[in-house]
Amino acid sequence: MMSFREACRQTDMTVAELQDESAFATVVERHRGELHVHCYRMVGSYEEAEDLTQETFLRAWRKRETYAQRASLRAWLYRIATNACLDALEKRPRTPAPNGEITWLQPFPDAVAAPLDEDVFARETVELAFMVAIQHLAPRPRAVLILRDVLGWRARDCAELLETTEAGINSALQRARAVLKEHLPKERGEWTAEGSAEERELLDRYMALCEAGDARGIKVLMHEDARFSMPPEPEVYVGSETIVSGWAEGGFGTEAFGRFRCTVTRTNRQPAIANYLRKPGAGEYTLEAVDVLRIEGGLIADVTAFYGPALDAFDLPRTLAV
Repeated sequence: MMSFREACRQTDMTVAELQDESAFATVVERHRGELHVHCYRMVGSYEEAEDLTQETFLRAWRKRETYAQRASLRAWLYRIATNACLDALEKRPRTPAPNGEITWLQPFPDAVAAPLDEDVFARETVELAFMVAIQHLAPRPRAVLILRDVLGWRARDCAELLETTEAGINSALQRARAVLKEHLPKERGEWTAEGSAEERELLDRYMALCEAGDARGIKVLMHEDARFSMPPEPEVYVGSETIVSGWAEGGFGTEAFGRFRCTVTRTNRQPAIANYLRKPGAGEYTLEAVDVLRIEGGLIADVTAFYGPALDAFDLPRTLAV
């Protein structure tokens, strides 16, 4: 086995950096963004993924001597992050609601991921439909699928990380893909092009109708079997008529409810609408929710609304002047 010093010469971290806490932190910090995304895929929560990324760095510092046997700092950190996530999921196991909803789901704003390479934050691996689907996998098969199909790891490397055989990894991957396919939307591949004129027109219409309090008008923009959910609430509303009726029953469009002002944002590589609500008598609009839209064939197929702590990740003003 090569010495600690020899291994350091073959990697992207020097012996001095490995021994100095400040220098070590500076080097590993370069990988924070992509590790945050990796942990996010594993746990489905932006906040928890943030904490697990920090836990990864703490573990890396404590175990820095083991880096002597690694040729890639990046791969070494991914190993630590994966194990940190698996440990957390073992301590706090969670299962989807009876209707399949992932109540702990949070968004990952595109603005946060902007410095990352496209392949790290690719649309098909962070869109909410994918995030929901992989949360239906048990933690270890989830890790296998992410490592193999998202990160492109070899079966041999996955087997070493998860302390199993290559045959076991290949079997787990096959089963994970089957579960994933079961929970992904059937028309997932038929997206409206990101940033297209068609998408922008639909968003403009959606915002105008929200600001007008016109639930019936919004219905026209939806597929008949559209879905609406609002994590962490477990309820899901299926069907455009059911959705707009529920909004109307909640007071949407009435003077007592208040009025919205909307603006476009993006999260999980999907278009989203930030909704600011001005309640009766209020002197400003306050950020109320972010609606994440999945658009298929020029119509809205899904609306996932986030509110409360889930909004903290967005670089959005909390209020707007009247």
